[in-house]
Amino acid sequence: MKSTSKYILLLSALIHISAFAQKKPNIIVILADDLGYSDLGCYGSEIPTPNLDKLAQNGIRLTSFYNTARCCPTRAALLTGVYSHQAGIGHMMEDKGAEHPAYRGQLNDKSVTIAEVLKSAGYFTAMTGKWHVGQPHGTVPWKRGFDRSLNAPAGGFYYGDGKNAKIFLNGEGLANDSEKLPQNWYSTDLWTDFGLRFIDEAVQEKKPFMLYLAHNAPHFPLQAPEEDIARFRGKYLKGWENLRQERYQKQIKLGLIDASWKLPPSNPNIPKWESLSAEDKKRYDDIMAIYAAVIYRLDKSIGDLVEGLKKRGVFDDTVILFVSDNGGNAEPGSEGRYEGARPGDSQSTVFLGQGWAEAACTPFWAYKHHTHEGGISSPGIISWPAGIPAARNGQFEKQPAHIIDIMATLVDLGGAKYPTEFAGKPVLPLEGTSLRPAFTGKNLARKNPIFWEHEGNRAIRDGKWKLVAEKTEKWQLYNMETDRSELYDQFAKQPEIADKLAAKYESWYKRVGAEEYDKTFKWFYDYDKAKAGK
Repeated sequence: MKSTSKYILLLSALIHISAFAQKKPNIIVILADDLGYSDLGCYGSEIPTPNLDKLAQNGIRLTSFYNTARCCPTRAALLTGVYSHQAGIGHMMEDKGAEHPAYRGQLNDKSVTIAEVLKSAGYFTAMTGKWHVGQPHGTVPWKRGFDRSLNAPAGGFYYGDGKNAKIFLNGEGLANDSEKLPQNWYSTDLWTDFGLRFIDEAVQEKKPFMLYLAHNAPHFPLQAPEEDIARFRGKYLKGWENLRQERYQKQIKLGLIDASWKLPPSNPNIPKWESLSAEDKKRYDDIMAIYAAVIYRLDKSIGDLVEGLKKRGVFDDTVILFVSDNGGNAEPGSEGRYEGARPGDSQSTVFLGQGWAEAACTPFWAYKHHTHEGGISSPGIISWPAGIPAARNGQFEKQPAHIIDIMATLVDLGGAKYPTEFAGKPVLPLEGTSLRPAFTGKNLARKNPIFWEHEGNRAIRDGKWKLVAEKTEKWQLYNMETDRSELYDQFAKQPEIADKLAAKYESWYKRVGAEEYDKTFKWFYDYDKAKAGK
């Protein structure tokens, strides 16, 4: 009798363990907009980001997480798990016509979204924030698998009375002062507020949830409450050169980067801080203070999200992935933009500018648009208390990862099946690799190199080697293990490696339907390409 009782207890325990092991985790993917590699405290910044820092301390930080260098393509790749050209958004939302299938400006029917795939695996799917993958053409979240959505077609605002403010709730266009929205809302907080409301519905339905939280922060026009801007005003009078150096030293101290990676010289198009007038210094200090305030509020909203998850008892079983869509934004140049009666308020237009963007991208060269490391490198934080071993907490993961990997990771986590066809049409195979093995310190099963093309800027990374070129440059070859700041071109010393990578790139370029940029896009804005030391 006793042995039977012991057997029953053991069987019950095994069933409990098995059920726990098979439980589908909740998933939240958070995408920041124009956030540079060094803009978080845990990546070298002086801006206080305690909530994201805590997620990193209790999870893992990816040191080599990559995006596509631009907003629309990154969103397309994140949502579909294929390269943006394959998904129909090789550039932005302009439709170049049927003869240019990689440049239709909206997600095509050859791809499926993370919502469509996870919904088939029993998930409650929701998104809040910036959509930016073809709403003007009819591609909208409520028709691409999301059960619930509060979205902006393309961002460009923080307040309800902003010039570009436009909100859709589950497909219904709302007045910006609608009673369905909080009074005097700030978009960074609004996305989290509704994200938690949608999570409540999932909990009530007893379903695992997947929330795609796509922030417009810290994209221009930079706007934040005055009390938050005041926290930072005056702290940046030291100038961008000093800020960049301070962040670089902090990154080395953190162990985030190798001390052998030298800081590239400043871009010669950026004026020396000491050459500026006192009036200009004050203006630039205020621009950076506004930017810091936007990031501070972004972090606060993530703290509110985490607190909300804990109150609902679902935090430990929730995987949170945080990344950014491109590097720091140097538009429209070193002067930035500082317009309005009260810069930083809802009616103003403030752009960060090149000097501060260079600091945002520390320790790398170049910015948004570009395929050098500054343009494609992002913070990458993964939190999952129930799934990441405590021994991994606070660890750095150095294996390269890319935005195309998010779909494969979510399929893996959710026990989903990626389809070969959807709605009666064939679907492109996944291009990405699941990052889940890295959660426990294992090697990723990446079979192919990682590729980039944006506005003629191009790159391929295969293991430690990266081949890269601006559209007007010749190929350059860098060893990412010893020279990730891309200062010592190995092209002439390693011609065989360079040739092999170039051949692989050409094959990929043709396969995804990329086209020569200057011929496809006659309206191209000739962005600054100068590189110090070249």
